[in-house]
Amino acid sequence: MTWAEAGQGKTAHWRSANGRPAPSRIEVVTDSLTADDANRMASQGIAMLWHGDFHNARQILNALDRRLGAGKKKAAAAPADEFYRHRQSRSHRARVLGLLLIPLDPGPVVPLRRAPDIRAAAEAAYGTISEPSVVSLHELVGAIGAHEWRRNGVHVDALQGRIHPHYGTFFPTRSEYVDLVAAAALPSHTLAFDVGTGTGVLAAVLARRGVQRVLATDNEHRAVACARENFRSLGVEDRAEAVLTDMFPPGRAPLIVCNPPWIPATPHSSLDNAVYDPGSRMLFRFLNELPDHLEPGGEGWLVLSDLAEHLGLRSRKELIDAIEAAGLKVLERLDTRPTHPKASDRNDPLFAARAAEVTSLWRLAIR
Repeated sequence: MTWAEAGQGKTAHWRSANGRPAPSRIEVVTDSLTADDANRMASQGIAMLWHGDFHNARQILNALDRRLGAGKKKAAAAPADEFYRHRQSRSHRARVLGLLLIPLDPGPVVPLRRAPDIRAAAEAAYGTISEPSVVSLHELVGAIGAHEWRRNGVHVDALQGRIHPHYGTFFPTRSEYVDLVAAAALPSHTLAFDVGTGTGVLAAVLARRGVQRVLATDNEHRAVACARENFRSLGVEDRAEAVLTDMFPPGRAPLIVCNPPWIPATPHSSLDNAVYDPGSRMLFRFLNELPDHLEPGGEGWLVLSDLAEHLGLRSRKELIDAIEAAGLKVLERLDTRPTHPKASDRNDPLFAARAAEVTSLWRLAIR
């Protein structure tokens, strides 16, 4: 990316862990920038490259965030319309907040006054920094928060231990789907596949339950590295193995588990991929290919929320039709209600759908 500074042309490497394109209009700003000026520039699509105090930049970012959250409330709409309106609002917020930029030098270090040590967080998000770079402050703040999650870990009751999520890897802030896998009757203790493992939490639960060998797959390098690290820290690396592959590993297993993204919508960033599954592609692919990987008498466990149904994004009939079209039958469905805070937050724009949500473990077998 290029910009003018003191009458001279400057260049730096643009980095975005979310895959956002480099801004085209850039102006250098300092501590004299007011929140009103920042709001005006952002509304015009002008990116602000900060050359001042790091904490002052954080204050400007917070001020922009408050202005974005002070919009007028709109009339209630149909669930699907409310969902897309909510996503558009979040996308707009991320785009505007992403216009406040800071430099990142090799180290990596932030060459600003009162800047914290961000080396570990930045390396987790961006990899090795070997040349002068520029990043979104909003994204870097998220990376710092994510690094704290990784360092401290997330306690999982079913494991009586902690999962340490890597940056960009979906982690279990909601425990109900993990509890379903921890409680369902195992069809076999010999071998299981965990398709789309993420942090490896479900594979670790199966290993802790006595499954002798668990193959956990993911198509993201970060997820595979994360799962392997968690298997080691939980002491199940002798039974659980994470492999980089697209969906199923070779062969068949008596138990195959999959917790696909629950919402059939287009991701707005690379970090959205764990939540949004355009056209339910991963869900339907899992169902269609499951019979080719199940041993005779084996079970496929599909862990899925019905939030998409309450939002009007996918019907129950579509799911049942897909199960039947794949040559599968439902042996049992285990249901649980969510306990996360949004399910009881009446100020959440999607409250009605979240309050009605049920998460299910579908026990499937070849028909």
